[in-house]
Amino acid sequence: MNLALIGAGIAVLSGIGAGIGIGIAAGKSAEAIARQPEASGKIQSLFILGAGLSEATAIYGLVVSLILMFVLS
Repeated sequence: MNLALIGAGIAVLSGIGAGIGIGIAAGKSAEAIARQPEASGKIQSLFILGAGLSEATAIYGLVVSLILMFVLS
């Protein structure tokens, strides 16, 4: 079995961490908005920024896995 394919499978697992991180952040931002509704604009913008950064790590993992699958194997 080709080691590049095993590495690609491991690289895709970074999406799990991104999903967990976004779920925790969404829960915490909902709690923060419930506690201080007047600050919802700032909280929402920070949440969207954090979610975008978290999703970027998942996309990087996907790109690395595609490179491993199609270029190195």
